[in-house]
Amino acid sequence: MRSQEEHFDSVAEAYEETIPEHVMAHLTRRRVNLVCSLTPDGRVLDVGCGTGRLLHELPARYEKHGVDISDEMLAIARARGLNVVHARADDLPFGEASFDVVTTFAVLHHLIDPMVVRRAIREMCRVVRPGGAVVVWDHNPLNPYWPLLMRRLPQDQGDEKLVPAKLICDTLRESGMADIRLRRMTFIPDFTPPRLLRTAASLERALERIPGLNHVGAHNVAVARRPAPG
Repeated sequence: MRSQEEHFDSVAEAYEETIPEHVMAHLTRRRVNLVCSLTPDGRVLDVGCGTGRLLHELPARYEKHGVDISDEMLAIARARGLNVVHARADDLPFGEASFDVVTTFAVLHHLIDPMVVRRAIREMCRVVRPGGAVVVWDHNPLNPYWPLLMRRLPQDQGDEKLVPAKLICDTLRESGMADIRLRRMTFIPDFTPPRLLRTAASLERALERIPGLNHVGAHNVAVARRPAPG
């Protein structure tokens, strides 16, 4: 099996075509809106930024930074004018308290080893400023569709390991974060027809509010704040 670096280098050119554009655009809008709700401006770091789509879609008022292990992915991100560097999620090349918001989207399950996942979350917490926010958005192991979809996504080799919400929240807490909030978000599958996207988006919002049913949403989304001094 290829290394993660080699694998993502090999799929970089086709990466943004693996999910239908209208579905990916919807998902990206939700991610952008989440980041914008946490701070009106400031420095944002996306860990595992890939081709930089999320950073590219953020408004220009943000100072955007990204890290990834794939040079081919980073080349696409740089072509978008983004400030990105080659780095591992569990060894970020930044000083403490460097960013207002630190995010990671659909990356942790590629790290496989729970200890590496924990180190990556700790690193995110280390580089966020007091009062700043960390966003951990990853596949929900309770969602029954992921095993089916991941078998046919080229970015998944088969060695991925979905990360329980408890591990994410426990690590955020152990890292000194506060106001930890977990939501299960998104229900729109990749096969949703474009003409039904608006209806599906309305239904998605409703499903996210239904206790019990919302536990099987596609993504675990944890948001936490680093306490400000005093």
